[in-house]
Amino acid sequence: MIEKILIPTDGSGYSKTALEYGIYVAKRLGAQVTGLHVVDIRLIQGPVFTDISGSIGLPPYQEFLPSIRSGLDERAEGILETFRARCEEAGFQPETLKSMGLIDETIIDEGKQADLIVLARRGEHFHLTAGGILGSTAESVVRKSGKPVMVTPETFLEIESMGLAYDGSMPAENALKLAVKLSDAAFWPLTIIVITEDHELEANIIRKLDDFLEPLKIDSETIILRGKEDHEIIKFIKEGSIELMVMGAYGHNRLREFILGSTTSHVIRKSTVPVLLTR
Repeated sequence: MIEKILIPTDGSGYSKTALEYGIYVAKRLGAQVTGLHVVDIRLIQGPVFTDISGSIGLPPYQEFLPSIRSGLDERAEGILETFRARCEEAGFQPETLKSMGLIDETIIDEGKQADLIVLARRGEHFHLTAGGILGSTAESVVRKSGKPVMVTPETFLEIESMGLAYDGSMPAENALKLAVKLSDAAFWPLTIIVITEDHELEANIIRKLDDFLEPLKIDSETIILRGKEDHEIIKFIKEGSIELMVMGAYGHNRLREFILGSTTSHVIRKSTVPVLLTR
């Protein structure tokens, strides 16, 4: 089960919301919390900055490097101190880590020691990748970490129930197993949504779900929806009957996603509740 939660933080409003969710889930599950701040190495080794300093006759970029490092390090300590203070206020003694590197790669590497990564949908540099989740830290971590990742929205809302989007695929099977464990541990009722126009497929999925859930003692129900997957999932979320959405991440290949778009990316962008993704 989930015993260690990694929460990357950059001091932005979105990352503070991620911390609130991390604390909330940790309390419900009795888990430990680790805060991670990554100093983006591109801020120090940026070739654009180097080129500009040379072209306008400034001293070599390396002369500024110690002061730049010092400023970034001081800022990192401030962010982590705020993180520690909030955790202590909530009754936790967190571990905090400071690292320098590429943000997504560092989160993925540190996440190997965790059971869950709680990550803000947007960070302080979201404007650099405006237009969606594609290409962002959140998508990269979800795709590559191999661990469950909870992507959090702008505002915090206590989780009292959860939904699961299920289509019978391998990612959905993994999401189902995780959702059942969470439902049992945190006493969250589970609503499973199946979205299909194919009645034969619907019958097979319902039978498969019934066989899996029958011996388990969790509060669950299954509902059938018709329509396009991404639109129906967001519509279901906006109805307000759940506070956490669980999904298998990126079930299609990258070429198909490029042509048709990705249900996972659409839900992450539009969801008003955290989206817990597993592969």
